Amino acid sequence: MLALRLTRSAHPAVQLRRLLVAAASAGTGFLLLSALGYALGHPDAPAGSLLLRLAWCAVPLAATVHFAVAVARTDPATAPRPGLAAIGLGPARLMAISTVTTALATTLGSMLALLVFLHLRGDLTGLPFDGAAAEFLAADQPLPLPATLTLLASIPTTASLSVALTLRPQDPRPQTSHRHFGRFGAFGSRTRGPETFGTYGRFGSRAGDRRATGGTGGPRAVVPSAAQTGAGGTRPAPGGANAPVLDSATAADPDGAPDPRSVTPGTAQATAPNPTATLPWGIATLAAGLAAEAYAGRTAVPADVTMPGGLGAGPLGVLVGWALTAVGLALAGPGLTHLCGRLLQAAHPGALRLLAGRALMAESGRIGRPLGVVCAVASACYALAVLQDRAALGPLTTLGAFLVAGCTTATLLTAAVEARQVRAETTAALLRLGAPATVLRGAAALRAGALLTVFGPLTLLVAALAAQPLAR
Repeated sequence: MLALRLTRSAHPAVQLRRLLVAAASAGTGFLLLSALGYALGHPDAPAGSLLLRLAWCAVPLAATVHFAVAVARTDPATAPRPGLAAIGLGPARLMAISTVTTALATTLGSMLALLVFLHLRGDLTGLPFDGAAAEFLAADQPLPLPATLTLLASIPTTASLSVALTLRPQDPRPQTSHRHFGRFGAFGSRTRGPETFGTYGRFGSRAGDRRATGGTGGPRAVVPSAAQTGAGGTRPAPGGANAPVLDSATAADPDGAPDPRSVTPGTAQATAPNPTATLPWGIATLAAGLAAEAYAGRTAVPADVTMPGGLGAGPLGVLVGWALTAVGLALAGPGLTHLCGRLLQAAHPGALRLLAGRALMAESGRIGRPLGVVCAVASACYALAVLQDRAALGPLTTLGAFLVAGCTTATLLTAAVEARQVRAETTAALLRLGAPATVLRGAAALRAGALLTVFGPLTLLVAALAAQPLAR
């Protein structure tokens, strides 16, 4: 009930994104039902070709799920805010609400796909369009209910599980090392080297900690005695005049690590993932995919895979190479975006380039992967437009291509909206400091230009290399 109320009272832009998720789910559901109808209408077809036709629907399904996850991440109604946990809306409850909202949107799209499919089959009001769609929808065959419900339920199930996995509550506290059970107990000296006898008495860290806290854990002022103070009333350091003064955080550990008992959940911060960590893996996967395509194009192996929808035929190695290339671009996207931000700050940057570069580096983990996926889809569409005639493509192939391209583009735009929401406080602070709005718009244009300069030639290069094996 709470999910329905939040859905009804959402902003029109949020409602539009949810309707787009429902539309994408409807298109994917129609493609799945069309694959079922083709299997019913062609019982003599080989099982491999039917499975390949069903496997082609995995690409629109993945694009739809990716878009649904991006929409759930930018939903302001389920964003964690102070005070919600007191009324029972903690991180787990908000994650459940996002999951239910995604399930509602995708279920609505699946129901719409079923209604359109039944209408085109003629099960509702007769065959429309003079029966033009009766061939690939198997209008003369009864529709099996278990298979239909299984295919339609795959979209809400996959999307909901993906949203729950992405938005699952995480512990914000950093991962601390295990307690060291040494000579002085669980909270003894945790130095890197072997501790020597007298370490405990020489540094006096635990004794000082007990004097400061009064033995009960609460802070208490330590009043030095007259023998411990100098002539000016100050207490000398234990190691002399040049010895460093340790505060309460570093006195517990000579290495500078805070004591585990002093770490509170409110002050601990989670470490952000490194966006450049997947860059070497992405480059390696991209190179492996291009090498597989080139090897499959040079060998004299006949076309052993006939692609549905008028896409022609080709060796299996080319399809494997395309898949590896797409995965490589998705993995390398965050690292390349981070590299764009560093390049903007190179060679004595001014305020504009510094602002654009820093923002791009901060947003690389959020918009990098959708940008890499868009590059992969754009390269595939470019190769498809070069190799195939548009008239030879079937209606289902055209629908699938528009669906994948639209979902990936909408995912990138949604990620950009999420990045804008994250940096809203920084933008407001810059405006309060007197930064003109033209500087912010110039920084945004500079970021877009840098991304287009790096990812545009990369997309054209990958598209040309991907289309080369099938062009021979």
